[in-house]
This record gives sequence, C-alpha cells and structure tokens, in this order.
Amino acid sequence: MNRYFRICPIVLVMATVFVLGCGARAANPPSNTNAQAVTADNLAVLWTSGDPDVASKVCFMYTHNAMKKHWFTNVTLIVWGPSSKLLAEDESLQATVKEMAADGVVIQACKACADSYGVSDKLSALGIDVKYMGEPLTEYLKAPNWITMVF
Repeated sequence: MNRYFRICPIVLVMATVFVLGCGARAANPPSNTNAQAVTADNLAVLWTSGDPDVASKVCFMYTHNAMKKHWFTNVTLIVWGPSSKLLAEDESLQATVKEMAADGVVIQACKACADSYGVSDKLSALGIDVKYMGEPLTEYLKAPNWITMVF
C-alpha cells in the first residue's frame, strides 16, 4: 500500500477531531460572561479502522494512556465497524483491550456492526459489552462533558 493511503486516515481523524471540537465550542457559546465553562472530563473513542497499526500505534496508545495518566476521569472505547472483525481475529489486540479494561477503560462494541461480521459472540466472550450503539454514541456526541474522538 502506498504511503498516501497509510497516512490519509490518520490525517482525516485529526481533521475530524479538530472540526468536531471547533464545532462543539462554536455551537455552545456561554449564555453570559459569568457562566462557568463546562469541563469535558469524559472521553469516548470511536475505533472504526480495520488497520492493526492504527489500532496499536494510535487508537489504543492514546485511549489507554488517557485512562492510566488520568487525562480523563472516564474513558470509553467503542468498537465499531471493521475494528470488530479485526479485534475478533487479532490476539495481540485482544490482550491490549483486556489490559485497558483492567485499567478502567470501558469497552463497548456495536452489535449491528459485530453481527454484520459474525463476531458478536467472540467479542462478548472477551468481556466486551456488545450492544446497539447508535443511541449511546449520539448521547456521547451531544453531551457537553464528553469529548469524542474517531480512529
């Protein structure tokens, strides 16, 4: 695979996070100048990539450190789309997810996505909360005290 296609998803993720962050701030201006700012102390990470390098060298690294180093009080990893198939097949990623869970990261997986890859039972057996995630993800995105990142 050429270098452009390996870097492009990472650049897209960074741009998405920037745009979402800027949009959230612009859409929710304080009602008055004396209002206290809402502190986002919760992180939801939407892992969508089927690329093992993106998982281990970007998504998992940041997500795990966000919890271990107390950058956020609550950290949730959402397994979504092709990442569900990758996780069901890759034992090294499974081991990392178990470590993250042991350190307090909440691991959830989209049931519709996992069902489409035939891996719901495998993910459940790993201790992952497999459920329909459309509404919970929407709540994370709308909540002023949650930051949502996409990898």
